[in-house]
Amino acid sequence: MTDWATLSNLGTAAGTLVLAAATFSAVRSAERSARAAERSVQASLRPLLITSRAEAPKQKVLWQDGQWAHLPGSAGYLTLANEVVYLAASIRNVGPGLAVIHGWRIGERPRFAEHEHPPVEDFHRQGRDLYIAPGDTGFWHAAVRETSDPDHATLLAQMKERDRINIDLLYGDGEGGQRTISRFSFMPKRDGESADDWFCQVVRHWNVDRPDPR
Repeated sequence: MTDWATLSNLGTAAGTLVLAAATFSAVRSAERSARAAERSVQASLRPLLITSRAEAPKQKVLWQDGQWAHLPGSAGYLTLANEVVYLAASIRNVGPGLAVIHGWRIGERPRFAEHEHPPVEDFHRQGRDLYIAPGDTGFWHAAVRETSDPDHATLLAQMKERDRINIDLLYGDGEGGQRTISRFSFMPKRDGESADDWFCQVVRHWNVDRPDPR
């Protein structure tokens, strides 16, 4: 004799299992779509700083104490005045998002491409906010005012030796995320040119808040 109650229960269980599988598949598909949309939004906000082109317009850089300098394209600036070391670089944002520079540090020498990014806590915070719009040229600048600061002696020695100087910049997008560290290498011009003028080139990028593709 056919047990219709048992068959009914089995049919209900099978239907529930099929519905659960379909729901699970739909949820996974929705999660993938959401992740893809999130990555797309993040990519549209992501900045990337490199050295500006040599033909970029000359910029006037002004420090808070009145010190100023004219900064040509693709140039760095290092000078000592009244026991203060002034630094600047002409840079360009080739990413699609607004770049906000958070801080800087002196990079190790002569190493250019460590596998791990420098510790974020080692960076000096900028004295004022520096923004570079997408596709635009801007500048970074800073100053070391205390002679007791170890960076003061380090920079003076490297400037005196006319040695290559690495500067790491920490920056992120306009929302405060997707932090990146880019290393810029300052190289002195030939003897006989102004001691204040240096070539500048970017040599390395690290992702801080995202996986590194390397």
